[in-house]
Amino acid sequence: MPFRQLVRGRVDGTTLDRVAAEVGARYGLPGATIEPLEANNWLSTPGVIEEELFVKVITPQNALVHALLTAGRNLGVFSSGVAGFFERFDTPVEMAEHELAATRRMFEEGVNVPEPVEAFEFEGFGVLVLEYVPDVQPLDALARERVAVLAPDLFGILARMHAAGIVHGDLRSENVLVADGELYVIDATKVREAAIDDARAYDLACALAAIESLTDARTAVEAAAGTVDAAALLAAEDFLDFVNIRPDHDFDAVAVKAEIEKAVA
Repeated sequence: MPFRQLVRGRVDGTTLDRVAAEVGARYGLPGATIEPLEANNWLSTPGVIEEELFVKVITPQNALVHALLTAGRNLGVFSSGVAGFFERFDTPVEMAEHELAATRRMFEEGVNVPEPVEAFEFEGFGVLVLEYVPDVQPLDALARERVAVLAPDLFGILARMHAAGIVHGDLRSENVLVADGELYVIDATKVREAAIDDARAYDLACALAAIESLTDARTAVEAAAGTVDAAALLAAEDFLDFVNIRPDHDFDAVAVKAEIEKAVA
């Protein structure tokens, strides 16, 4: 088995078939099959069952990788001058249960998310079951002009989540989906509730990074400024350097900082 596949903890076809059979038995889908989705995902193996249910299968290797990523993120946050606020999971089912709970909270607050269904343990794996939303595109697949139009919606979603005490913790363009012209948010991670203010600022920094990379710094900051105040923008600015060194963000941090300074002047 290639090293990268081992580290990612990909699930073999036979195991996926057993997962599909278990989910099918739970939800009245006899003979259910699963179609694995091609995704550059280190934390689960995603798939679709009978065009009705979206499933993530989480392995012990996935949980280990998450723990390592969490440690790295906390070191990065510390470099921004605050204590690390990301939390790890001990088991695959804990990862599935957290994502279900986070998705349910967002769903209850009116945030567009795939409708949460269930999380359970199966043969040592964590299994997350959500509504399957067809015909979705990640935000970074859209044309620049379309992203600019949708950018204020993203910051509006964050504001609604933050007002409800919910933070995402891993906001990037791959975790923002578009279906029927509406934004959907997926893959929220876990942060310490005691550090929620810092986590909110980090969320905002990640959203600025995502929008800047797909449009430009002015568009990103203007979209954010329509929703958040100057203090929130300045708090987010403190995290931009850390976000900029993460491999899943590629944006002009200097330009975003300059636009923030203009906006708050």
